[in-house]
Amino acid sequence: DPDGRAGASHLLEHVVFRGTERRSRRQIALALESVGGTLNAYTAREHTGFEARVLDRHLPEAVDVLADLVRHPLLREEDVDHEKEVVCEEIAAVEDTPDDLVFEMHGDGLWGGHPYGRPIMGSRETLAETSRNDLAELHGRAYTGANLVLAAAGAVEHDEFTELVVRGFGDMEPGEEVAAVNPPPRPARGTTAVSRGSAQVHVVLGHPTPGQSHPDRYPLLLLSAALGGGMSSRLFQRIREELALAYAVYSYQSFYRRAGVCGTYLGTRPGSGSAALDAVREVYGDLAREGLAGGELRRTKDQVKGEIVLSLESPAARLHRLAGFALVGEAFVPVDELTRRIDRVSEDDILRLAGEVMDPERQYILCLGPEGAEAAQADHQDWR
Repeated sequence: DPDGRAGASHLLEHVVFRGTERRSRRQIALALESVGGTLNAYTAREHTGFEARVLDRHLPEAVDVLADLVRHPLLREEDVDHEKEVVCEEIAAVEDTPDDLVFEMHGDGLWGGHPYGRPIMGSRETLAETSRNDLAELHGRAYTGANLVLAAAGAVEHDEFTELVVRGFGDMEPGEEVAAVNPPPRPARGTTAVSRGSAQVHVVLGHPTPGQSHPDRYPLLLLSAALGGGMSSRLFQRIREELALAYAVYSYQSFYRRAGVCGTYLGTRPGSGSAALDAVREVYGDLAREGLAGGELRRTKDQVKGEIVLSLESPAARLHRLAGFALVGEAFVPVDELTRRIDRVSEDDILRLAGEVMDPERQYILCLGPEGAEAAQADHQDWR
């Protein structure tokens, strides 16, 4: 997004569906739905995606519609104004969903003014400042051949797909590749409390990590899985099964080109935020001191490898994986090689990373809810 125009990429994604040089918005909606297919789009931190899902015999129509959307949107003033209203409703939906809002607020606090910390949808204020000309400039700069990746998965022949892509996109202006953002500055540390009326206190505890190409990605996946990646994880067993302090408690990780974040989310009843956060810190401390030894490390490796293989049963997952490597200019990593990299992770790798990312001096905590301040004021413990 341009500076001061947070949410512009997401808004542009919306506006292209309002009409192209060849299709009205109604014709866009009918183009694939009329043959049983679907057409969708999304905006992530570092890219926008347009997706079509159709029966194999309707692949030509799908590629044609995608090319039309990406290359020939009308970007009319009235359509920009219309979609601003729609996006404001999306923002309101997030504001009404505290377990979504807490992640947006945590990212903003952790990364500050860096693009990784901006809400993907922007804000009402940045949307109001974003003009039709801003979107046209963004489209001309970003929607070019140098920035485009096309991928397909499922019942598709490579040569046929390539021919359709050349037909739809072959004469597209190459343009210049949009540069990756600069690495974020030193992330924030400490704790922020936000008082808000809700039935629970929502807590996100996050730690900065290296970016997606760093070899530490693989031990981090294992560390996150052991910490809060399922019913057998340490956090689930301690926070929910033993202490009954939360229904939802889990770990997460997000890897971007220049940096990443991993952490923990939990939602607990008012009055229990401090106890829940203390329990999370105890689990963190145990893992930072002990790492994953022997049987637990082997089980976690089997869990993560199995989840990866099962996740690729759907063509959509395989599609996203193919495109993901291409978007960042990395060589495709076959699943067999991916599982080998996971198998090569050692106990020492886990212990080293656990000590780094679970260091209380590197964490940023955000507590959102009716007694967010109570949870935030819980004293840090010395886990080391």
